[in-house]
Amino acid sequence: MDIGTSLLLSVLFSSIGAGYALYGKKQRQVVPLLTGIALCVYPYFLSNGYALIGVGLLLTAVPWFLRG
Repeated sequence: MDIGTSLLLSVLFSSIGAGYALYGKKQRQVVPLLTGIALCVYPYFLSNGYALIGVGLLLTAVPWFLRG
């Protein structure tokens, strides 16, 4: 994947993470808050587009499986 696709994926998953973080803070729930922070931070460490998609989808699904 090219750099534009990686950038777009980073922005997409970071915005989902920001929503999770705000929701987790407002509802005082730890799992969405930590997942949101992780979604905002992980694109800085991955540059491969497929890895961005895989980790992003995995982290996005975490609050659905771990209710806390």
